[in-house]
Amino acid sequence: MSVSTFEELTTDSPEKSLTEALRKTGGRNNHGRITMRHRGGGHRRRYRIIDFKRNKYDIAGTVRTIEYDPNRSCRIALIFYPDGDKRYILAPDGLKVGDEIIASRSRTPLRAGNAMPLSEVPAGLMVHNVEMKPGKGGQLARSAGAAARLMAKEGGMVTLKLPSGEVRLIPEACMATVGEVGNKSHENIKIGKAGRSRWMGRRPKVRGVAMNPVDHPMGGGEGRSSGGRQPVSPNGIPSKGFKTRKKKHPSDRYIIKRRS
Repeated sequence: MSVSTFEELTTDSPEKSLTEALRKTGGRNNHGRITMRHRGGGHRRRYRIIDFKRNKYDIAGTVRTIEYDPNRSCRIALIFYPDGDKRYILAPDGLKVGDEIIASRSRTPLRAGNAMPLSEVPAGLMVHNVEMKPGKGGQLARSAGAAARLMAKEGGMVTLKLPSGEVRLIPEACMATVGEVGNKSHENIKIGKAGRSRWMGRRPKVRGVAMNPVDHPMGGGEGRSSGGRQPVSPNGIPSKGFKTRKKKHPSDRYIIKRRS
């Protein structure tokens, strides 16, 4: 088992005005039926409201704290602005307490944490928290250690190489934040024991072949039989590489190279 050192954190209590209640569903929908298996229990959480839009333009903010967020793999940074406003952002790699950050619709200094439109980002730079539609808020490259590389600009669009290996076009008016997301060591963490998964709200998985026929398509059989059909989900959808994306997805025209 391995755990994070948390040495970069500067406080253990969040800014209360930027949190809200996060109710658990146990993987159930509005009819009370389980639609997402293996969910339930876990430690109680509060949701931290993150500024994904970075739309406080041309006002420099100061990093007050670096904090833990139970709802995501990266750390978050609390920013204080001169007008009294406070906001959380995703903490990029290298950001420290006391640093100044700024978001602008024009070119800003190329320091970690500064945000600007993709049209102002030089080719080859690593960015994170990238919008897919102008003004919608960052959706790409938000997890720990993630970053997208800007490859080229042409015709109002920029070409980004995403962490998955996918190369796609994004409108150049979309905002992005300079640098890589912090907490890179997250990928090395070993959960180590079943109880730690339960703390995170993950319930045990049971193999389909270990069930009865009434419970799973691969259930039943005499003795230690292992299925007798291709691996499928409980509702019969093939697993192990079966493609579920629409054949004619509207965003296909923006994808230059599929993820590897």
